[in-house]
Amino acid sequence: MKRRTFLRHTSLATAAITMPWIRRFPDDRKIGIALLGLGNYATNLLAPSFAFTEHCYLAGVVTGTPSKGKEWMAKYNLPASNVYNYENFDEIRNNDSIQAVYVVTPNALHAPFTIRAAQAGKHVLCEKPMEVSVERAQSMIDACDAAGVKLQIGYRCQYDPTHREIMRLGQERIDGAVKVIDTNFSFYGVNGSNWRFTDPKLSGGGPLMDIGVYCMNAARYTTGENPVAITAQSFKTILDKLPGMEETISWQMEFPSGAMANCTSSYVANANYIKVHAEKGGFGIEPAFSYDTSLAYHGRDQFSHPEHHQQAAQMDAFAQNVLENTPVRTDGKEGWRDMRVIETIYEAARTGTRIKINW
Repeated sequence: MKRRTFLRHTSLATAAITMPWIRRFPDDRKIGIALLGLGNYATNLLAPSFAFTEHCYLAGVVTGTPSKGKEWMAKYNLPASNVYNYENFDEIRNNDSIQAVYVVTPNALHAPFTIRAAQAGKHVLCEKPMEVSVERAQSMIDACDAAGVKLQIGYRCQYDPTHREIMRLGQERIDGAVKVIDTNFSFYGVNGSNWRFTDPKLSGGGPLMDIGVYCMNAARYTTGENPVAITAQSFKTILDKLPGMEETISWQMEFPSGAMANCTSSYVANANYIKVHAEKGGFGIEPAFSYDTSLAYHGRDQFSHPEHHQQAAQMDAFAQNVLENTPVRTDGKEGWRDMRVIETIYEAARTGTRIKINW
């Protein structure tokens, strides 16, 4: 997927940029995080982000590839005692230098590793989507609750000041009630060899599970509501690609306030935006879900912010939750709600019917 960088225009309000929910702590008040699963996201985005965190640091890794363990030890000066494999991972319970584990595995492995981490007494960060079913997502919540540890789902955009401003504009009805949300996150990925494109048992589905979750989560946090009814349509144009999963999926979400969200996600197109239409005006972001700087608009005004490290902000916020024993913004219930919406979207696409959701 190509990422585009735009020129910065005006900045957000100071409160939005500094994200006041992240407070400074003394240097000795940091938590150690171990990354579990050393694929592209952990290697090229999460690990480098620790250079920008204030309340947590990279304390260890868990990998099924011995050579990766050695490489990470050398690159990040990790002690051998903080490098685990998938077989001896449970021994992490005896390591006091690691307080949390960040699960960055294929989707269908989120639950087993989250449960093992919780049972080892470690707080858990887990990538989105939470799992491949509501039932498995609930098992993660139950395990963390039983162990008395915190669980965060990796909704990085909710820790980004541009998206925080979109939340404020929508939820505070700055332009009146939100009426229609159009959002699309798509890229050309049918030729990929990654498990996301080749193994539906690990992925749980196609673009809906991979990148469509950004669209549904954005519609939910823009309105501050959960959808009460869903319709959906699924398409496939290249029949010999993406076995057992959708290629393109569009869905419509109806909200209690009367707002409607039109969402699309595809592996055969390129799009990346949120467009919000309210009673008295509109606002949005494009590109909306990239890792780099986003350009947003409110009416005729454009705004952005200095380069912001979403992953660092997300991990720092979680560290604060652990250090202060405060609620997690994107907790297990947030991931569970999206999993329920995902299951409903697939059912609506399969049956061609409008399906109501009772929360």
